[in-house]
Amino acid sequence: MAQIWISIPFCTMYAIAILGNFTILFIVKMEPSLHGPMYYFLCMLAVTDLVLSTSTLPKMLSIFWFNSREINFSACLTQLYFIHCFSVMDSGIFVAMALDRYVAICDPLRHSTILTNPVVAKIGLAVVLRGGMLVLPYPFLARQWPYCRTNIIPHTYCEHIAVVKLACTDIRISSYYGLFVAFLVTGLDVFFIAVSYIQILRAIFSLPTKDTQLKTFGTCSSHLCVILIFYVPSLFSFLMHRFGHNLALHFHILIANVYLLVPPMLNPIIYGVRTKQIRNRLLRLFSHKGT
Repeated sequence: MAQIWISIPFCTMYAIAILGNFTILFIVKMEPSLHGPMYYFLCMLAVTDLVLSTSTLPKMLSIFWFNSREINFSACLTQLYFIHCFSVMDSGIFVAMALDRYVAICDPLRHSTILTNPVVAKIGLAVVLRGGMLVLPYPFLARQWPYCRTNIIPHTYCEHIAVVKLACTDIRISSYYGLFVAFLVTGLDVFFIAVSYIQILRAIFSLPTKDTQLKTFGTCSSHLCVILIFYVPSLFSFLMHRFGHNLALHFHILIANVYLLVPPMLNPIIYGVRTKQIRNRLLRLFSHKGT
């Protein structure tokens, strides 16, 4: 019975994530005025969030509802690949969004000529290829290790380090490569985002009035919120895996789930509330249905 109660918030979060992200995709598709770089990147984020939550939630809910605690090793490696691959893609999309905000605020007259549709498509392709290629060694390395210990992972999904720790051999290659990807992706992406926002803030503070400063900063606030929601729990989860050996196991599992489930749920809500164009289109949609 306790498992059913625990599953309710997870199921609710998944339902909100699915509904919210599909709503974002629908609104951007239906509204011609939203056919621009910022909203194309937002659609990419919505798609990656849908894949990320769908990679973990159905299996997690089957554990709670049907006590289905087993997963085939190949399915486990597939889930591992999708989770880490789309997490890296998410991070890349945040960098692309920071670039869009930088050009829009620091060089607004050239925004439409710099971030053309082909350029946005190339950025999207680069984000996908980077995520796909960097994470590809994870399942290949994990598959080659011999497993002769327990086959139970203390997780609701197949997390990379949790899986390779079960191997009865030296897994330093997997461990070091995981660290390399984490520092390369997170380190570089956070650096580029920080540089973009330093330039953005300099441009904002050089504006003549307080009102225009606040209005311009308002166009970045939703992006800053989703960046914090993504990076803070993921960094916390990563550090706990590596160094938090004295923390309770259920706390590890909770944080790992929060890091994968909360951003896909909150991202469309934040953009829906904070972005005027999306909010207005959503209100028009409901007002038409009401009449």
